[in-house]
Amino acid sequence: MFHPVEEAMWILRINMTDRTSKWEAVPERFRTLYGRALTSKIVAEEVPPLCHALGPNNKLVLSAGIVTSTPAPTSARVSVGCKSPLTGGIKEANAGTSWGPDLASLRIRAMIVEGLPQDTDKFWGTLIHWDADAKQPVVEFFDASEYTGKDVYEAYPMIYQRFEGRISIASIGNAGEYGYGNSGIVFNDQAKRPSRYAGRGGVGAVMASKRLKFIVLNAKGAPGVEIADKALFDEGRKKMIDAIRSHPISKPKGGLNTYGTAVLVNILNEAGGLPTRNFSAGRFDGAPKTAGEAIFETNKERTGKEVYNHACSPGCIIQCSNTLFNPDQSERASCIEYESTWALGANLGVEDLDDIATMVHLCNAYGLDTIETGVTLGVAMEGGVIPFGDSKGAIQLIHEMGKGTPTGKMLGGGAEVAGKLLGVRRVPTVKGQAMPAYEPRAVKGIGITYATTTMGADHTAGYTICPEILGVSGKQDPLSPEGKAALSRAFQATTAFIDSSGHCLFIAFPILDIASGFEGFIQECNGVLGTNWSADDVVAYGADVLKVERAFNEAAGIKAEADRLPEFMHLEPLPPHNQVFDVPDEALDSVFKEM
Repeated sequence: MFHPVEEAMWILRINMTDRTSKWEAVPERFRTLYGRALTSKIVAEEVPPLCHALGPNNKLVLSAGIVTSTPAPTSARVSVGCKSPLTGGIKEANAGTSWGPDLASLRIRAMIVEGLPQDTDKFWGTLIHWDADAKQPVVEFFDASEYTGKDVYEAYPMIYQRFEGRISIASIGNAGEYGYGNSGIVFNDQAKRPSRYAGRGGVGAVMASKRLKFIVLNAKGAPGVEIADKALFDEGRKKMIDAIRSHPISKPKGGLNTYGTAVLVNILNEAGGLPTRNFSAGRFDGAPKTAGEAIFETNKERTGKEVYNHACSPGCIIQCSNTLFNPDQSERASCIEYESTWALGANLGVEDLDDIATMVHLCNAYGLDTIETGVTLGVAMEGGVIPFGDSKGAIQLIHEMGKGTPTGKMLGGGAEVAGKLLGVRRVPTVKGQAMPAYEPRAVKGIGITYATTTMGADHTAGYTICPEILGVSGKQDPLSPEGKAALSRAFQATTAFIDSSGHCLFIAFPILDIASGFEGFIQECNGVLGTNWSADDVVAYGADVLKVERAFNEAAGIKAEADRLPEFMHLEPLPPHNQVFDVPDEALDSVFKEM
């Protein structure tokens, strides 16, 4: 039996053609769908697969997870879905921010932005707040033209000054305004920085195509999320907290809290799986200067104390978001993720930590995905635009992207576009999206995930790094292709559920190693929904999400033949292990055939 909380929740439609809003009851078929499961379902049902991603028939869908806005630990994620202008397929990108909990607190299960305005000279914003008399949220539109052309670090304080209350912000930057396939949607962090990104797949360009600059939430007075079985929820929550706080990777002053996600730099470098100079090698001599340990020690030297990391969003007890400080103790950049310090560091042959931080800050300011930006710059270096190691030249190219120069617009199209224009053969993309910071020739399971995920190359879609590199859930040989199709399949299905739950992907470390943590994870969800799911149900739920996404991609023309890595990875042995990607096509095809 379901608790009737869904009757007090809504789907909000924002039609940008005439700037109207409409409230709809949550359909019965959506009763247990949240986060990624819901964004993908709505996109699959309402977006024509062959439509132009920046045209009137694409839709932008935002939804928080099952346990988002509850006291569940590390659960403040929001999913963004659409047809991707980068891959041409379905896209889900998510971020940790107060915006997700505030959306759920306002009882909005999903927000669907559709239509295109006739007046394309203007950008608009929406303010959504709680009306205590009407007992539901209210939508107001405002002219956002005065904020266009400004970087988000300039624009966000102006929005916080304009609106009072419990304010959270989602917006696009310059990159979205230019329609880049490399543009993300930025959300605020706990310190009101515009630094939390749903970064991948060009979701920022889709939001911009609707001429929507801001979605501002004021959750003051909002009723919050109801919990069907609080005793069961609390039992699960306690197990989750205990698991997170006892696992060496996620515990206080553990790997993530001390060194952030950039703790992986030295680990992957040692494993020979850190892509270097546009995926031409697996080790980078300068890697230690760009790693989480270097950030920690640099901050200690500059501030005179040990600086541990902070939470990106409400309720996060892992707290892996770092800050790099300048010698005068002012802030240089926050946050420098593993993917970012790799993409703008080892991948470019750059070892200057301050210059990497500058590039991260500029990507945040302009609304650029750091992964796609770094890989694009690596392709540009391969093509002779600037030499490898030229960090100052890379900074200048990011400025050109932010300013919309001809060169900047070419690079803003992403790595695959840049590779075609520059005549580069080594272009590390799948389905048009740049590969993240794990070399598939040195870590075969993640290569299978890159090839087969519905999202284009995406490590978060099935993070086999857990057993292949970190020894979480058992240790597997990263160089061996044996059994890795099944491994990727299991991780992809479980991840689809995690993305729907509202939890951060990093809960995977404790719940994979600590049985009571996984049990608590399921109990939390059952407690909120009034369901009686088992572990098998969770995997089946995730598999259903993948089937919906896969069907959309196939209808969009992205068939099984697209589930392949670039040719050069099959031909060029990767130092230091001198391995090629030797997973047979039959194994790649089996990932979804056997689901």
